[in-house]
Amino acid sequence: MKRVHCLYRVSTKRQLGSTDENDIPIQRTACHEFADRNRWTIIKEFYEKGISGFKVSATKRDSIQDLKVAAEKKQFDVLLVFMFDRIGRIDDETPFVVEWFVQHGIEVWSVTEGEQRFDNHVDKLTNYIRFWQANGESLKTSMRIKESMNQLTERGVYTGGVTPFGYTTIPSGRYNKSGKELVDLVIDPSEAPIIRMIFEKSVREGYGSHRLSALLNSMDIKTHNGSRFQCNTVNRILKNRSYCGYYISGDIVSPHMPNLQIIDEDIFDQVQMIMAQRSAKNDVKTQMARNTKSKTLLSGNIYCAHCGSRMNSSGNVDKYTRKDGSEYEAQRQRYICSKKNRNSCTCDGQSVYSAARIDGAVEAIVREYLARIKTTAKSVALEKRYQTEIAEMKSQQREAEQENKACKERLAQLSTEISRSLTGDSKFTPDMLAMAIENAKTDLLKTEDRLTQLNFALNNSQGAMKKLDHYYEQFRSWAEEFEDAPIEERKMIICQLIREINVSRGYELDIVMDMNYEQFLSA
Repeated sequence: MKRVHCLYRVSTKRQLGSTDENDIPIQRTACHEFADRNRWTIIKEFYEKGISGFKVSATKRDSIQDLKVAAEKKQFDVLLVFMFDRIGRIDDETPFVVEWFVQHGIEVWSVTEGEQRFDNHVDKLTNYIRFWQANGESLKTSMRIKESMNQLTERGVYTGGVTPFGYTTIPSGRYNKSGKELVDLVIDPSEAPIIRMIFEKSVREGYGSHRLSALLNSMDIKTHNGSRFQCNTVNRILKNRSYCGYYISGDIVSPHMPNLQIIDEDIFDQVQMIMAQRSAKNDVKTQMARNTKSKTLLSGNIYCAHCGSRMNSSGNVDKYTRKDGSEYEAQRQRYICSKKNRNSCTCDGQSVYSAARIDGAVEAIVREYLARIKTTAKSVALEKRYQTEIAEMKSQQREAEQENKACKERLAQLSTEISRSLTGDSKFTPDMLAMAIENAKTDLLKTEDRLTQLNFALNNSQGAMKKLDHYYEQFRSWAEEFEDAPIEERKMIICQLIREINVSRGYELDIVMDMNYEQFLSA
């Protein structure tokens, strides 16, 4: 009597629903009936739940490895599955897994497809074709599931996945094909204030992921799995646009859902700008301080006007003994031209500048800006800024339309060459022409996509005005808060208000404001 090991497998289920939920009992019953008909004895059964035979290699599947060990020890005679694709669906791997068992004296049987033999080349080819087809079916299934998930996301339907911190799930009253109740995502009232604090600390005080994770851990706040916060956990939160009130699946974004919004989109965009600037390479000009812990007011956006290098801040201690014998000690901060300090360029500016002198001058200029915004009427400021932005978008739209027209003409010209290329009368070979046409199509899609985005931006005038309103209100709030704000907040205000500060000999300052705020002052 032959000894049998059975393998049952169902893949990972998503909230979308799956007919696989009851597959294990179905597979098990069919295998037992098949074994009984053949008078075989099932001595061991292997179960794989949530394992994809299409995505997970056999080398990483414990059941396959355990079966191989048992085969080498001659502990069974037959490997029985409901269908051969339960062994796997990877076309360049699974056929050889099956052949390995046969070469080690194990018969491989399927309830629905019979025995897989390797007596000749036809058997080997049949085996390969079977798993090549299974691989293709998995690809099609994956595409169908992905498309279904995308369509649900576009309709604003929650499709499951990891629940982000700040949200929880509740029963929805809807059921999938297997009768399992689905869930809806809702804001967690105990976690949402923590999310708002994370974003506020990032924007207002310049907290990075290290300081934020340390702060959360000091408050004994845990993640959903009960762990301490790590830097990468905080970064995922800061980069997750879902907090603005969207379901997001890859590149697919749902319509806006106010009931899920924790963070204002303008705040989210500011955080992305801050993170992008801080991740830039050292030789790239930025306006954002990499951190706000230094004692100087400026960092990140202050440069040497002579060589263009970034100015670094540092402190030194002056010590000397007074005539009366007492010791005097003073902490002084300074800005240093990084390239001149390393003798890496022929900078003719100063090596060192007093931080107190520069900080004082910049603060005086910022106070002037803030005083001017207090006297600028909101309606006037927004109208001037809005008209400038619309004019810029229309200019970009005209450029995009011209590029789009040129791409269409180029594609039409190449298309007329097809018949000439096939007869050998064209300067293009068929391969060259095919590549050129493909590149032209890609360029056309890019210009059409850009044109669509610009048209949308122009039509969405209300959204544009809302963005301007945010910048104006922020400018006004800075005017009210600046004097009493701690140094970390004042640093962040200056970093966002001023794009670049250039310092030259004699403490001459050239200040370039950020365009989002500068045009309010010229209204």
